[in-house]
Amino acid sequence: MSVFEAAVALLAEMVAYPTVSDRSNRALAEMLAGRMAGQGARIRLLPDLGNDKVNLVASFGPDRAGGVMLSGHLDVVPAGEGWTSDPFRLRREDGRLFGRGTCDMKGFIAACVAMAPRLATCGAPVHVVLTHDEEVGCMGAVALAEVMAREGPRPAMAFVGEPTRMAVIEGHKGSYEYTTRIAGRDGHGSAPDRGINAGMVAARLALRLDGLAAELRERRPQGRFDPPWATINLGRITAGAARNVIAGQASVEWEMRPVVPAEASHVKRALAAFVEAEMAAQPGLVIETECFGEIVGLEPRAANAARDLALDLVGGTPGLVPFGTEAGIWQGLGIDTVLCGPGDIAQAHRPDEYLEEGQLAACLDMLEGLAARLGAGRL
Repeated sequence: MSVFEAAVALLAEMVAYPTVSDRSNRALAEMLAGRMAGQGARIRLLPDLGNDKVNLVASFGPDRAGGVMLSGHLDVVPAGEGWTSDPFRLRREDGRLFGRGTCDMKGFIAACVAMAPRLATCGAPVHVVLTHDEEVGCMGAVALAEVMAREGPRPAMAFVGEPTRMAVIEGHKGSYEYTTRIAGRDGHGSAPDRGINAGMVAARLALRLDGLAAELRERRPQGRFDPPWATINLGRITAGAARNVIAGQASVEWEMRPVVPAEASHVKRALAAFVEAEMAAQPGLVIETECFGEIVGLEPRAANAARDLALDLVGGTPGLVPFGTEAGIWQGLGIDTVLCGPGDIAQAHRPDEYLEEGQLAACLDMLEGLAARLGAGRL
């Protein structure tokens, strides 16, 4: 069987594991761990506190610092409605591989595992790193980064195989998600001064967020991102029970996408001041913000060996993407990091998600080139 067909067969196996983020990924992780252990890898399975989610680190080659990390996540988003076939059964049709996660991002993982026997003979460290819960805040990568900081591995470079159509991506914004909950005091609408209207506080919070968004836009009028400035989006406001009842409860769901961490810090300081002033003005008012994930961005840097190597392997010019990934977490460990993987992000998270066979083949070619560089001692 060719390496390509082996990758397709493994992808079919992987799709059959419905590793939606609210379910365990352990069975799939253990299957892949067994496969790579048989190929000579040193295996570490690192469970979360609930013991049903695991990160998998499979290390090939010498046990030393340096080398390359191939990074992917095992979880997928829910299948939802609108599929024309079983989302958890691979369908191969007209040069496309249909199934939930084929594009985002089990196709890349299948390519890495199919190439593992080749990578294992390179003589340099190669780590296949597979995480849990990327789709709901990169929680697995955050936990794994803490372990790696203490215990390793310490690769020199990381290739994150998110779907980029095998283009080289050197940067993306952060993605920070929150819900601010406001507890006031309800009462009859005819006597608004006797209550604390949480809906009104939510409205003022919305206006403050809008003002901060304008500030961020003025700070960075130009740049390579689209748009170049940090953004704030208010996704949903809920408040109250009826038009003649003082709204005792409200919530504001919002996100920001900073270009640099300092912009996120500015927003947090401004909102802390807003909350302090509101609560001081209305004794009994409670405002609390829950964080659902703070995915740091991947900062484009002048010196990035992973980007340069990826360009050498696949060509093109480095670009940027608007979506968040685990890449910034690895960069935070001092690892030169790049995004480059098979598939189109436009197909991710949609019914009838698919990966083009040509994209999978191109990924295997890139990994073969990487193995050749490692084997020649050029890295």
